[in-house]
Parts: sequence; structure tokens; C-alpha cells
Amino acid sequence: MLQVKDVYKSFEGKGQEVLRGVSLHVNKGDVTAILGPSGSGKTTLLRCINFLERADSGTMIFDGQTYDMHRVPKDQIRRIRKKTAFVFQNYNLFLNQTVLNNVTLGLTSGRKVPREEAETRAMQALRRVGMAEKAAAYPGSLSGGQQQRVSIARAIAAEPELIYFDEPTSALDPELIGEVLSVMRELAQDGMTMLVVTHEMEFARHVSSQVVFMEQGVVVESGPSEAFFEAPKTERSRAFIRSILGQHEIR
Repeated sequence: MLQVKDVYKSFEGKGQEVLRGVSLHVNKGDVTAILGPSGSGKTTLLRCINFLERADSGTMIFDGQTYDMHRVPKDQIRRIRKKTAFVFQNYNLFLNQTVLNNVTLGLTSGRKVPREEAETRAMQALRRVGMAEKAAAYPGSLSGGQQQRVSIARAIAAEPELIYFDEPTSALDPELIGEVLSVMRELAQDGMTMLVVTHEMEFARHVSSQVVFMEQGVVVESGPSEAFFEAPKTERSRAFIRSILGQHEIR
């Protein structure tokens, strides 16, 4: 479904490349967890893949079409985005709009879905994440976990082929993380293709199908999640897992 090759990205003034030849592939139905320490380039990679940042160079193959990630025109970006959705760290909800309107706005304005159909799809998505009873509420009255579930509902309502998640639990209090991960787990069980930047190791280990481990702008190791956690191939991967999960978790 998605393949990116040799992605490079640097930011003016930072004096270093944030991404240095990153490649990955995602098959339909995969849940791919992108792991790594802070500053490894994970979020920048995700933003480049969704064209929220423009890569300096790199190739994307999506749904059989090949794109130059530096030069892809805006009309092609719009076509790609109609098949994908993005869940941000900090929800990105409109505080002056109801929950229902937050989910329908992208459908009616960005995708030209008729209002009645948009509301039907929005309510279906809200029910799926357990937020239908809050349709008339405003984001300011919701907990962080509830707001993130609304953000996920907004993504689901777009009926994407692929959903990107950028550290979806990082802004949440610990007691709220579980409710968001539960929704993501159900999406995975339903076969949704997902590319997830996360620090949640239990989710990566038990829900994702493959792991991409990054550090200093490069992919250190990638492969099936079970193999990564039980028998990592590189010493750096082993050290990372030890630091997060403890010595007894790996061979």
C-alpha cells in the first residue's frame, strides 16, 4: 500500500539532517509502530509522508503510484490525502465547534460530502469510539482522552485506507491513555492500516504487526514486532528495549 524510499530532510538553521535516507513499507492491514528516542526523526518522517513537511528528497509509492516527495504538486497531495487521515498529538479540534461539527467539517468542506451523509458517517464514527453521547458537547468540556477519541472519530469518518498517528497518547494523563489505546486496538482488530509514532511499548509489542526503530534520523532496525521485542538484531535495539522494558524482556 505504502512505500517510502531514501527520505532526507533538514531544517534551515538546525545545522543537521533530521532524516538521513529513511525507507519503510506498509502493507494493507499492517499496524506499523515507529519507535525510537526523542529527536530520532519519527514525527518528521510521519509529517513528510503526509506532506505536512516537504522532504528534501525521497520517493513515495502509494496505491501503485510513484511520487517524488520533494516535487509532488498540490493537486496530487490532495488526492493522496483523500485516502488517508492524520491523528495529531494535541487533537487539533475546533474549540468553537461541537463534537459533531468537528467530525463533519472535514467531510463537508474538504471532501464535499453532503451534510446529511456527513452527519451519518460522523455519528457512526463517534459511536465506534464511544463518544456518540457527546455529539452536542464542545471540546473544552471533554477530557484529553475524550478529545483524542473525537480526533480518531474524525479520522475514521473520512473512510481512509491508511491512518497516521503521531504520538496520540503523549499529551494525555496516564489514566486516560488506556481509553485511547483501546480504540486503536479495536481499529487494528478490524483490519485498519495504521502507521503509528508511539512511546507506548506494550501497544507496539502486542498490537502492531511490525516495528521500525529509528535513531538520529536513520532506521536502525525494522521487522515483525514479535521478533523485534524477543530477539532484536542490533545492540542499539537491545539497549533501547532494556531501557524501556527491563533486562528480563529480551533474550
